[in-house]
Amino acid sequence: MSAPARPNPTAINIPIEADMQAVNGVIRSQLHSDVTLVNQIAEYIIGAGGKRIRPVLVLLMAKAHGYRGDFHHRLAAIVEFIHTATLLHDDVVDESSLRRGRQTANALFGNAASVLVGDFLYSRAFQMMVDIDSMRVMRILADATNVIAEGEVLQLLNMNDPDVSEERYVQVIRSKTAKLFEAAAELGAVIAGADETQIQAAARYGASLGTAFQLIDDALDYTGDAAAIGKNVGDDLREGKPTLPLIWLMQHGIEHERNLVRSCIENGDEQHFDEILAAITRSGAIEYTRQKAEQASLDASSAISSLPHSEFKDSLLQLSAFAVDRNH
Repeated sequence: MSAPARPNPTAINIPIEADMQAVNGVIRSQLHSDVTLVNQIAEYIIGAGGKRIRPVLVLLMAKAHGYRGDFHHRLAAIVEFIHTATLLHDDVVDESSLRRGRQTANALFGNAASVLVGDFLYSRAFQMMVDIDSMRVMRILADATNVIAEGEVLQLLNMNDPDVSEERYVQVIRSKTAKLFEAAAELGAVIAGADETQIQAAARYGASLGTAFQLIDDALDYTGDAAAIGKNVGDDLREGKPTLPLIWLMQHGIEHERNLVRSCIENGDEQHFDEILAAITRSGAIEYTRQKAEQASLDASSAISSLPHSEFKDSLLQLSAFAVDRNH
């Protein structure tokens, strides 16, 4: 199968522009709380923008399967609320200070407020799920939320451990990141009334897409520009997070490099970032990480090959290409 055409990020959302406006309307209406601080923090994190890939995925997959109703707007908003809740909690756990080019909510409002507003967004998402009144939808989202939480714990166990294997790393990103992508795509097919084979194909697309996105994010932590990626370059090293570039270097670097990486991961030390970056570049770790991402992107495109041609399928193919061909 040939690789997808070079993506045009602006064009991906064109077929669903009106739908995205409707989703934003749902998000705004459902964010309201009688507690002022909840409104402030929720508005701050949602207002930061971002690529909104997960709600886009719900909309495109539903439309690619011929959906004509408007329940997909609510589902897309639910998925975005769950994702936003995980961001609030992630930034507290990781002690992050920058996301999407702005201060994180925990840096601005404090850890306690960020965790509690994350809980508010989770519970609001489940309130909205009940309103949809579909046991299949509830099961997909409940299972996804549980798996994401497990992935967070797995990542916590991997922190400051220089002996993390590629297999353990992949297990984390499949749980922590790819699972919500998988759920978003699966929901789009479910709400459109697709058959079971099509639903599973949509889920495979989402899981592969999410894997590709996370692999590239991990590569960009060593090759990106802070202004472009919206976070501090080197955060993973500071947090003692053994991502694939470091795992590759631990396996293929010379002894001095391996010892340096081990020390930096164990101590969350970014003082030797430049030296480690040079070693990562020399070892081919970034190329290896990108190759893995490109394979995941191709797997995503292959999963939806049987979908009939449409502008929505074209956007899904563009999205899988964009996952690896980006600098943010």
